[in-house]
Amino acid sequence: MRFPRDAPRHRVIRALTALGFRVVRVGNHIAMERANADGSRTPLTLPNHEVIKASTLRAICSQAGIDRDGFLEAYEAM
Repeated sequence: MRFPRDAPRHRVIRALTALGFRVVRVGNHIAMERANADGSRTPLTLPNHEVIKASTLRAICSQAGIDRDGFLEAYEAM
């Protein structure tokens, strides 16, 4: 399965929420974070656009340590 070309923002946020992230702040960008079992936090920032391009989505997942299949599974479940 391929990354969605133009993924709707609300669906991306729901998928990331299912992966343990929560919205921290909304402005020109959406800041999210995940609390890890060891007490650390993983930050994630995505543009506040109506649709998120596939290349941007891949970069976001890579920087946040989210594997491709895990994201796609959460995204498809939405």
